[in-house]
Amino acid sequence: MPACCGDAEVALWRSATGKVAAWEDRCPHRGMRLSHGFVRGEMLSCIYHGWRYDQTGTCQKIPAHPGLEPPASIKVRSFTALEQDGVIWLSEGEMAEPPPPLTGLTPLRSVTVDAITVLDPVSEVDGMTLLVQPLPGGRTGLHALTASTDPGERKAASRRLEVLRRDLEAGVAA
Repeated sequence: MPACCGDAEVALWRSATGKVAAWEDRCPHRGMRLSHGFVRGEMLSCIYHGWRYDQTGTCQKIPAHPGLEPPASIKVRSFTALEQDGVIWLSEGEMAEPPPPLTGLTPLRSVTVDAITVLDPVSEVDGMTLLVQPLPGGRTGLHALTASTDPGERKAASRRLEVLRRDLEAGVAA
């Protein structure tokens, strides 16, 4: 799944045993997006030539050369990925501070706003908790969480998030 960490585009994936990894979204071989790849057990394979990378981003297999042990220098730039309360937090290095607790909240959905917002990094808007992420190109990611487990209430919150996205893109303050 593609994601962003600062200005970097990131391939975010989960191994067969549930471990989360985040890497630069570019295969070192030919530059193909790794977010288009596929998971095989504990490794992610590039869709282009099938090069396989382990959880650390180190190349473990080159299918065109099955007898070759890939050099350790063939490595994808990795990011810190921490899963907490159903949210995956990314950092380019060690996390400066722990993510805020989101106890009692469950992820609802994420939207991309084609505008820069003035919302705080963690905002309460219309009954939702929003994690606000600046994205490259003057865009903003809004990741909505809610305390409700009721399907009708979650659907209504999802609609409110869509209205908020449209309002922010139109320049209407939240």
